[in-house]
Amino acid sequence: MPEAFESLPNLGPKSAQMLASVGITTVDQLRALGSVAAYVKAKQAGQPVSLNLLWALEGALTGVHWRQVAREQRTGLLMALEDHERQG
Repeated sequence: MPEAFESLPNLGPKSAQMLASVGITTVDQLRALGSVAAYVKAKQAGQPVSLNLLWALEGALTGVHWRQVAREQRTGLLMALEDHERQG
């Protein structure tokens, strides 16, 4: 049985539902895409996302609380997001 999103830190049923709505239904898919691409996919689909989702996704993949991600990885993630959207 595939690993549930809810087994990862920072992700609950609402996040899992949002990811599923854009075709990301397994943790393996999320890992393969990465936090930035998954966030962009949700944003482009018109989901009501905030940067907190990006911090939560990155934290889920790295095992770090989203607030710590926001403090320590904010600049790198925002730069990666800008690069991803520019290449879009």
